[in-house]
Amino acid sequence: MAASLALKFERRSTKGAHSDLRLWIGPYRHRCDSYYFAIDESPTALRHLGASLARLLDQWMEQVDELRSSGGVAYLPYDFSDQCTAWLRVSSADGCAANVQAGWSLVEAWGIEPSNYRATAPEIKDFDPIPKAQIDCSMSELMQCLVLNREALAATGP
Repeated sequence: MAASLALKFERRSTKGAHSDLRLWIGPYRHRCDSYYFAIDESPTALRHLGASLARLLDQWMEQVDELRSSGGVAYLPYDFSDQCTAWLRVSSADGCAANVQAGWSLVEAWGIEPSNYRATAPEIKDFDPIPKAQIDCSMSELMQCLVLNREALAATGP
C-alpha cells in the first residue's frame, strides 16, 4: 500500500461476523460488519465475502476514475446499517487533487444492494462529516490505494 496514504479498508475476520471490517482514514478508525453483503440478493451479488468486498471496491474505483476527467464529488459506502450508512466523500475540484472525508448519512442500508449500490442507493444529501476522518491526496495515489485494498480484500477468500 502507498505508505504516505492513510486510508485502508480491511477485513479483520473471515467469519463474516459483526465488527469484522475496519476502515482507517487518517487518525480515525471505524469498525463495521459485513451483514448486508450476506443478504445482498442483487444479480451482481457474489456468494463469497472476499469477492463481494472486492466488488464494492471495484465500484469505488469506477467512481474515482470518473472524477479524474474533470473533478466533482463521489460518495463511496463502507458501512451498511439498518438506521444509517457511512460513506467516504471524495471531492476533487480539478480531477488531480482529492479530499477524502468519512461521514454518515441517514440513508438506511436495507434499501441498498452493496454489490450494486450505484444503482440502488439514493443520492446522499445529508452527509455529516466525522471530525478528523479525512485525508488529502492526489487522485493517482487514491486510485493506487484502492487497487491495493481491493487486491487484499479479494485475497481473504470466502
